[in-house]
Amino acid sequence: MALFSRRGTGGDTTPAASDPVEAPEASEGPGASEAPAEPVPQVGISISTFGQGPESARPLADEEPSAALPVTPRAAEAPPEVTQSVPGLPDNVLLQHALRALPADPEPPHIMNVMRQAMQGQLYVRAQGDAQELLAAGRGLNLAITTFQDKRFLLVFSGGESVQASAQAESGGQTSALGQAAYNVLRTAIDSGYDGIYLDHTNEGARLVLPIELVTKAVEQGAPAPFELKNILVRARSEGTVGDVAEILTRVPVWVAGNRDAEGRIGLAEARGDGGIRRLEVYSHPLEVIAMGRGDGPLPLTPEQLGRTLASEPGLTGIVVDPAGPWIELDRDALAPVLALAG
Repeated sequence: MALFSRRGTGGDTTPAASDPVEAPEASEGPGASEAPAEPVPQVGISISTFGQGPESARPLADEEPSAALPVTPRAAEAPPEVTQSVPGLPDNVLLQHALRALPADPEPPHIMNVMRQAMQGQLYVRAQGDAQELLAAGRGLNLAITTFQDKRFLLVFSGGESVQASAQAESGGQTSALGQAAYNVLRTAIDSGYDGIYLDHTNEGARLVLPIELVTKAVEQGAPAPFELKNILVRARSEGTVGDVAEILTRVPVWVAGNRDAEGRIGLAEARGDGGIRRLEVYSHPLEVIAMGRGDGPLPLTPEQLGRTLASEPGLTGIVVDPAGPWIELDRDALAPVLALAG
């Protein structure tokens, strides 16, 4: 078991500070801006290590698997429409939904759901002063953080409204919203030595601290191309989306949901429908498997292994990618480029 925990014991944070950083990577130095004192919510996380080794992944036929594992009720297929609570700053709607769904005392599954949605789309940080002018002048940016019991947390926002609320709660000077790909923001938090990220800290009931151990694990145990497959699934769909997904699957690893029966045989999760439809569940990140809440283990597959898995089971009519949503289905014909890797 891997135990990740960052717990507070109550009380207020010290005034928020900002460290000069070179976007998108951070570096240390003097300088500070004031932010309201906020208690960091208690966050305790205990989950199984979700990045199992590639030796655990084998084509279906190699293990004579037990009956396919059941699929949970399907989430929404297409991503929600993107909103702009502040004109010009698109909201990360999926992350906002995950934060708003948090109970008063979040359990690990709720935290994992927020973590998976924090890995897609765009996130925002606050910079002191005019970010465009500072960057044009080749100067570093002071990013807003908060501190709690000698721990430092990067303030991260899901949209313009939460950035505005944070800025309005301060008495400081000019502030800028800096939007970046989620991977860049998470990587900045890791490389800068922060103890975690504080998501939408002014939104009581819809805010959460993610400890840096979890953030690091999520970033470093995903696919080498930063969240490429996940990001395409959260964009508006077009006629070319299926082909784009199939092409990505020829280049990046994926995960399948596996479990063992009483006899030790491996069973891989399938989604089954009318007319003999059998789709292998495929996931863009191991956390997507955990988000299903079935206790399955994420098993990694290289593109070649995925091709061999599909080739070894001609009864599979295709795959469904990220069943926890947003998801997409690919029929066997669309998977021809992946099947070609089977050799």
